[in-house]
Amino acid sequence: MTTLDLGPQTRIVARLAESVTDEQLTGPTPCPDLAVRNLLGHLLGLSVAFRDAARKDLGTTTDTNPNAAVPDIGPGWRAELPKALDELADAWRDPAAWTGDTRAGGVDLPAEVAGAVVADELVVHGWDLARATGQEYVPDPAALGAALTFLRAAANDPGRGNGLFGPVVPVPETATLLERAVGLSGRDPGWRPVTG
Repeated sequence: MTTLDLGPQTRIVARLAESVTDEQLTGPTPCPDLAVRNLLGHLLGLSVAFRDAARKDLGTTTDTNPNAAVPDIGPGWRAELPKALDELADAWRDPAAWTGDTRAGGVDLPAEVAGAVVADELVVHGWDLARATGQEYVPDPAALGAALTFLRAAANDPGRGNGLFGPVVPVPETATLLERAVGLSGRDPGWRPVTG
């Protein structure tokens, strides 16, 4: 069983979110149809859902399909998101989180796979957030490695193209590991927000 400390990556995402200005909340992101505020809402929702998945505390948070509604943030998001990210990392530090089965997004799956999924979500959406808000981004190497392994395995999934992950975008041989992960997630590593 492979475990991973998500703490370094959750701290990176929290720092990115902390630097988002109120004016940037309505800006575009690499996720079609999601503004920055919706991406932040998705990060908050997935942090809570995967925290509960790690704890095997199954219920509304783990049963809800993330595509059921467009996520958004409330007025307290600047306090809620870093707290949820910390709790997410803490929950996955328990070795029991990685054993047995759990549920996230209404899908039952092995806990070890759920841990890889959340690493991928944190790495890729960290890139989304950084790119959308013009911030530098260097993901945690261990989380990036887990995300790449997960994305390579999922690359040929016939269900791709739905939700936040689209068809694989080819990248050149010279691409960095992060650019490879971004391409495998269905994003163009060269994406930039269109400025007026």
